[in-house]
Formats: sequence, structure tokens, C-alpha cells
Amino acid sequence: MKILALDSSGLVAGVAVVEDDTMLASYTINYKKTHSQTLLPMLEEVSKMIELDLNTIDAIAVAAGPGSFTGLRIGSATAKGLGFALGKPIVEIKTVEAMAYQLYGTEKIICPMLDARRSQVYTGLYTFECKEGKSMFQTILEQCAVSVTEIIDKINEIGKEVIFLGDGVPVYESVLKEQVKVPYELAPAYCNRQNPGAMGTLACDYFAQNKFVDAKEHKPDYLRLSQAERERLEKEQNAKPE
Repeated sequence: MKILALDSSGLVAGVAVVEDDTMLASYTINYKKTHSQTLLPMLEEVSKMIELDLNTIDAIAVAAGPGSFTGLRIGSATAKGLGFALGKPIVEIKTVEAMAYQLYGTEKIICPMLDARRSQVYTGLYTFECKEGKSMFQTILEQCAVSVTEIIDKINEIGKEVIFLGDGVPVYESVLKEQVKVPYELAPAYCNRQNPGAMGTLACDYFAQNKFVDAKEHKPDYLRLSQAERERLEKEQNAKPE
């Protein structure tokens, strides 16, 4: 099984190729350029370096959201275009789920936090449960858009040690320090942002379970309305007669 993984859901742009239990390539960039400038050149470079024939891949994994609205659109459009051209299915991976999967094997709670602005984060709660020598990925709280205090309250209620990661952590680090009542850690630089390799590895499991869609069916999951859509709705509501 060979999976091409694309992630442009946040500040990090990433491309990876995973074949069974081997990472053939992983390329990430966290810099000032837009993903429309980086994603396809990165894919081209990866393909050249490992002599990848795109026709040999079994599926395309893509970060399906939440995250940056523009970034998600770029990643989805790229995945759909490749899916149509190659006749390959799309494996939709939840952004924060893929981030949590990087911390494989820990029995601590894993809390990815993406800054959603307006004092909210895109988040979820995950852990691994060891069964018969294998770590099983478990979802405690499905990904959602909530206030920082709301997810902290949930963590305090559970009462287990937690690991935070994601671009929302530095934004709300002072709030975490003040309000989190359980022992916690901040994930180090090598695993605290989106990682296409982790997403591709998780996608292998999904693909084996027939969790994929046709390219024409794929669309990103934003979890909430964009700022432009929110402003339009507010204008429409304010314009309604009493």
C-alpha cells in the first residue's frame, strides 16, 4: 500500500509518501510563503528524489480540516485534481487527529490546539491504549471549535496528565499556565505542528478499513463559518425588520 499525503491546513505545508510501514519521503516547510507557492513544487521535488510514479500510489491522503480556510482549500483542490487525473481515491484525515497521532504510544491525554481566533481553538482529546503489545489510537473528544477555557475545563474534569501541541499553544500558553490543574507538557519542536508523515501513516489504517471517498465527493470540513460568511450573516440579520 502506497499513500501520498498532503497537508496545507496550517502554517506548515507538507508532502509525504508512505508505503506500508516505510516512510519513503517527508517534506515540510514552515515559512512565510503561501501554500499555493509551495505545495506543488514540494510534491514535484519529492517525486523526483524518490523516482515516484504517481500512478503507483493507491490513494491520496489530505488534511480535511479544520484549519486555515485558504490552506484547506489549496490542499483539497490539489488532492481532488490529482485524484481526478490519476483515478485515485481520497482519504480524508481530520487535522487534529493526525497531529495527535504523532505522539504514538503515550497513555497521556493528547490535546492538539490550532488557533481559531476569537478566543477559540480547533481541538480534540486523544490517547493511546496498549493492548496485546500494540498501541490503539483512542478518541476521547472529537475535534471541535471551542473556547480555550472550555477545553481546559474538560481536561481538568478528566484529571489525567496531558500533552499540548499545535500553533494555538504559544498563543494561549499563559492561559494554560493559569488554568490547567493537572500536570502537563508542551510537545517539542519536532512533533508540535502538522506532520504529513503521521497523516499518511494514519491514512494507511483508514484505507485498509475502506475509509475513503471518490475525488468528486471530497470537501474540507471547516467546523465553523469563515469570517466573511459570519459578517454576511450578521448583516442579513441586522437588516431584517423588527
